[in-house]
Amino acid sequence: MKYLPIDSQLFIKNRSKFAAKMKPNSMAVLNSNDIYPISADSTLPFAQQRDLFYLSGVDQEESVLVIFPDCPKEAHREILFLKETNEHIAVWEGEKLTREKALETSGIEKVYWLHEMEKILFELMTQAERVYVNTNEHYRASVETETRDARFIKWLQKKYPAHTYDRCQPILQELRSVKEPEEIALIQKACDITEKGFKRVLGFIKPDVMEYEIEAEYIHEFKCNRSAGFAYTPIIGSGYNACVLHYIENNQACKAGDMILMDVGAEYANYSSDMTRCVPVSGKFTERQKEVYNAVLRVKNAAAKMLVPGTIWADYHVEVGKLMTEELIGLGLISKEDVANEDPSWPAYKKYFMHGTSHHMGLDTHDYGILTEPMVAGMVFTVEPGIYIPDENLGIRLEDDYVIRESGEPINLMKNIPIEIDELEKLMAK
Repeated sequence: MKYLPIDSQLFIKNRSKFAAKMKPNSMAVLNSNDIYPISADSTLPFAQQRDLFYLSGVDQEESVLVIFPDCPKEAHREILFLKETNEHIAVWEGEKLTREKALETSGIEKVYWLHEMEKILFELMTQAERVYVNTNEHYRASVETETRDARFIKWLQKKYPAHTYDRCQPILQELRSVKEPEEIALIQKACDITEKGFKRVLGFIKPDVMEYEIEAEYIHEFKCNRSAGFAYTPIIGSGYNACVLHYIENNQACKAGDMILMDVGAEYANYSSDMTRCVPVSGKFTERQKEVYNAVLRVKNAAAKMLVPGTIWADYHVEVGKLMTEELIGLGLISKEDVANEDPSWPAYKKYFMHGTSHHMGLDTHDYGILTEPMVAGMVFTVEPGIYIPDENLGIRLEDDYVIRESGEPINLMKNIPIEIDELEKLMAK
């Protein structure tokens, strides 16, 4: 891994929280992700299943975690099943986790090799009454590929049909939405790397540079700072492209006089950052660009102050909509009459600001969180309002990442990333 070792106490703590919410005499089993094929012998780079990583710190394929707090055999209350390394694997792929390294990484003492799993699992299943299995229940998920967990669940339920099965997800959705201090430090590291990338490109952007060249500058800086790369597919959209919310082609030339929108974030140790900044290709904002930019910035700053314990996500978005409505009236984009006659299910402001303002962030860019429950301290949210005016080839979105505190305004993890117009123009002039 490119990232520095993480103290195993984080994963010990996470397993302890998970175990405390399990029903009596139950066992949880979580699998790593597969390495996904492309064609012939080509594969996608491995990315670990985030729930397994959250509970163990293990970051390699063909890994299985078992948590069985009430197991009669104390040594079997936490188990890792890992791919056994050998000289051939070490030569062709690099060494895999040894038992000693697995303990150091996860804090789990009992490690078996995968070929031993079916035998050990039989013993465990005779002792457990119920089994927690892992599924993807994120509200944005659309899973069309059968995962390693899904295959395991089918196999287990066929072999042991008389057991009771429960879902890991309700527990994980609750636990992962509130970050431990160690996790916030890792997200901050990802944000700091993103800051370095952004400051790098400010001196690179100029008329006729290609969007993909800017993308390349980011990835260079990210990898030089121990990041595996982008936390999500980057959006580098200039001119009209900034009005396409999920524009990822990044293959057009940046023209003088246009604005460029960059929705980019580095990952670090599987934790995400999520930043959006907009700058003028020529280095100077026009008066109209300033008007729209500052309107978005005012909404972002006001919205961030609402991220306090007790806030309901849906109510928060209603309030942000009111802020945006006033700004759009001020910009002459909508009128008070438009607002008076609006469809409540699609308010007038949605013509120019059609997406949500905030989402949970952490191990996943769109992280776990139960949106119907009040916000609490330790949650990390993005704040990312935008105004998109296709007729003017102008799209502005501004985004920072915030940690909710017990009291007071949230902590902005991106406070050091330039956002004010004067500072941006000065940096680009250099």
